[in-house]
Amino acid sequence: MSESPALLSATGVSKSFPGVLALDDVHLDLRHGEVLALVGENGAGKSTFMNLFSGVLQPDAGTMELEGVPMSPAGPRQANELGISVIHQEFHLMPDLTVAQNIFIGREPRRAALIRDDVLERRAAVLFDRLGIPLDPRQPVSHLSVAGQQMVEIAKALSFDARVLIMDEPTAALTETEVATLFRIVRDFVSPRTGVIYVSHRMDEVKEISDRITVLRDGRYVDTLPTAQTATREVIAAMVGRQLETDVRPEPVAPDAAERDVVLSVRGLSTRKLLKDVSFDLHRGEILGFAGLMGAGRTEVARAIIGADRSTGVVEVNGRPVSVRNPADAVRHGIGYLSEDRKRYGLLLDQDVVRNVMLSSLPGMTRAGFVRDTDGHRVATEMVDRLAIRTPSVTQTTKNLSGGNQQKVVLAKWLVRDCDVLIVDEPTRGIDVGAKDEIYGLLTSLAAQGKSIIVISSELPEVLRLADRIVVMCEGRVTGTLANADATQHDIMELATRFGADHLITTGDAE
Repeated sequence: MSESPALLSATGVSKSFPGVLALDDVHLDLRHGEVLALVGENGAGKSTFMNLFSGVLQPDAGTMELEGVPMSPAGPRQANELGISVIHQEFHLMPDLTVAQNIFIGREPRRAALIRDDVLERRAAVLFDRLGIPLDPRQPVSHLSVAGQQMVEIAKALSFDARVLIMDEPTAALTETEVATLFRIVRDFVSPRTGVIYVSHRMDEVKEISDRITVLRDGRYVDTLPTAQTATREVIAAMVGRQLETDVRPEPVAPDAAERDVVLSVRGLSTRKLLKDVSFDLHRGEILGFAGLMGAGRTEVARAIIGADRSTGVVEVNGRPVSVRNPADAVRHGIGYLSEDRKRYGLLLDQDVVRNVMLSSLPGMTRAGFVRDTDGHRVATEMVDRLAIRTPSVTQTTKNLSGGNQQKVVLAKWLVRDCDVLIVDEPTRGIDVGAKDEIYGLLTSLAAQGKSIIVISSELPEVLRLADRIVVMCEGRVTGTLANADATQHDIMELATRFGADHLITTGDAE
């Protein structure tokens, strides 16, 4: 492979924005028949690089070549015509259109100027069968989960006759089973005439799927490393410029959780479509992990608790039954929820850090119906310092922050509200390894201060790193509760694939 000519290359590429040098003399080469991982912390320049290849941006300096021929696509359509297809981390979907309509947007078969939806749906169904993706071509995209939308983006990219496939965090919302499906798709795609650039923060995935790893840091090229001969810690050190203890599995925050007061008690929680008799306790100062495959019901449990979905069952806060009909009721009872889709449900992206930090506490920061800006600035500044939020100022527009710092802003919003219970859904989705480490530290610190936290995550190492106990779900039921000391990834996956409550296993704190 080392003698293969470059399929796609960039040499001396630079790109600036007002006040920011995003890329500085960067180079990259993708060889025929390989998967090249592109890694770096948020802000390293990866997304800018992809936007140059896809024609969204134009370089200020340097050259890009496709099989030795200079290229500079004027836009995504021209990039597609050249055979370059990009799957962006931020979805580019039209929620009111169906899955099939999104996949073939701009390429619809017509008869007498009318779009043939039946043909679209058949083509989409054939594509899904080939890729092994369980989607309904007629379903509106707005009805899909984050994971479902990600699969639509993958299918859309592969519907082109692409020679170069560029994937930005394609597994951020996928379960382990879906990741295996994606990797199969990638391996089937790669051939002597094709190649893949795979952007990910998940080092285990990078090690499994890639042939080489190109590292960027602060908009500059650092190194290109052979995957098989490079240890994960070396890659991370190159990315962040420091060593991180990525494999640490620290002592649980609350090893004596069973002896502590129960802050949140859930009994017989059920919904019409999925949840069946879900019961568990959350103790003071405990981090309780929820694990399971996609569709197991983890997020649905959170939505039922906060009143976003109608449910039956009993929810108690500090020993008292509460009626939670909507998220506002949940907040009044001291329950905060950080959605897996922070940009859609957690933030006002076009507002500044101050407005977002104040969002859940506005009633306490108003006078005669007007927001006291001085209070908002003071509180936001305190949170920026406390959580080490990297922003030029508290008046910075939130959409301009990195993913990790956006997540910290959402966390700050609930800390200002001083909730007793925090439900955090996919806390590090789309966040680089350095920011992950900081989020982990924040959550464990909050638990040590007495906050009770539920962490829902598709990453088993993340659950094992954070949680004192782990609730495992399958098809809307709890199939086991494991103490951290007794849990392994194998144990969790075995419970996550056990259908029905007959297989219930509980260790540690009995329910």
